[in-house]
Amino acid sequence: MKMKTLTLLILAVPLALLAGKAPRPNIIVILTDDLGYSDVGFNGATDIRTPEMDKLADEGTIFTSAYVVHPFCGPSRMGLMAGRYPHEFGGPFNLPPFQEGLKEYDALGIPESEIMISTVLQDAGYFTGAVGKWHMGITEPYHPNTRGFDEFFGFLGGGHQYHPAQYRPAYERMVKRGVENINEYFHPMQRNGVEIRETEYITDAFSREAVRFIEKASQKDQPFFLYLAYNAPHSPLQGKAEDLKLYSEIKDNKRKHYAAMVHSVDRGVGMVTDALKKSGEYEDTLIIFLSDNGGKLSLGATNVPLTDGKGSTYEGGFRIPMFFHWPDNVPVGRKYKHPVSAIDFYPTFAALAGAKIPEGKELDGKNIWKDFIAGKSPRKGEPIFAMRHRLNYTDVGVRMDNWKLTRVSRKSWQLFDADTDMAEKNDLSAQYPERVRDMVKLVEQWSRSHTEPLWFHAAQARDSWYQYDMPNYDKDFEIK
Repeated sequence: MKMKTLTLLILAVPLALLAGKAPRPNIIVILTDDLGYSDVGFNGATDIRTPEMDKLADEGTIFTSAYVVHPFCGPSRMGLMAGRYPHEFGGPFNLPPFQEGLKEYDALGIPESEIMISTVLQDAGYFTGAVGKWHMGITEPYHPNTRGFDEFFGFLGGGHQYHPAQYRPAYERMVKRGVENINEYFHPMQRNGVEIRETEYITDAFSREAVRFIEKASQKDQPFFLYLAYNAPHSPLQGKAEDLKLYSEIKDNKRKHYAAMVHSVDRGVGMVTDALKKSGEYEDTLIIFLSDNGGKLSLGATNVPLTDGKGSTYEGGFRIPMFFHWPDNVPVGRKYKHPVSAIDFYPTFAALAGAKIPEGKELDGKNIWKDFIAGKSPRKGEPIFAMRHRLNYTDVGVRMDNWKLTRVSRKSWQLFDADTDMAEKNDLSAQYPERVRDMVKLVEQWSRSHTEPLWFHAAQARDSWYQYDMPNYDKDFEIK
């Protein structure tokens, strides 16, 4: 075992906590897809069992007000990796799936000008790996191996079938028939740009590959960064047979498959934890677990007590389950209530790694580590935004301190106390009109800095954008 850090205990308090800074760790981001806020044990789930996640959460810190930068998959992931809101570099929509046939967008992805955190860590001497779902571009300039990852295993699109025995023959039949735009959910897995013939249920395959990466990384004289991006429990709802048996008591078929898929992720978290311990890397590794957006209610997820789910600018769309775990460095058994965002990962990771952020790199996030350790808010008086463009209007959400401002469907602005009213039931806008005006002004100023979308997820979204002269912020930010 190589020793990358030295943890000095003084009166049983970690040096990192006393000094306000941490030793140079390995970093693992475990990102799930469409996982509901209340679908993990550490956030109150009772019908879905997640013992591996819960153990890490209990031995670390649970974030109760963690947010992502968008209520949809692709923009959320791009924002996390770029440390910026995707609206600012032309990525507020998902990249279109291959089968849409929107070839004008096939050669696009997260702009090359957006230096990703993977590249920053790689340049700082980290061994870097991405496993699972990518959804940030399919051509060479946007491929994981081009964007700071030494190793990649997974798929490049926005989703995938789970059982190789089903998707592989279907793909081969479509190739033989000469289908031009083969559904991306059936494409083969790939390793570093080369297609491979996968045989395992893909959630298990991703866990296997994460273990393989950790074992390989442990033999190197350098820290590592692993981006483990599961596509579970995103549709299609395809639980593994043995996992479905564990949830035979759930009668709703969607919920049963969803539960089985979350269970398979939990099994993978256990495999990752075991690999870290066996390789001697456990004590030196910061693990962050979260979802890319809220759970999709129509496909078996729950976001209790939050309102709405995936795609919404209510809390259920972009407030997500999250924990940090790092022995002797992350506080144990704490629930951290202050709002933070996935855009904060970039500067926080760079600081922990002693990495240099490229000159001129624009960031919307901030290094939260010192305030997090101290139990203070790193974003006092600073907003966290969410914006989702609809066909002819824009939905908006803003979290600042304990306040949450929401507008959907161009109805009246609503104001909530997000600390005491997570469900957004008690509208306080009439009591605090000046606060509403101030927060609307903040989000409008931010919105005016956005660039034109580089792509759209579907032809209808593209056509309506120009038909309705979007974005029409004069109407979106009016106060009724």
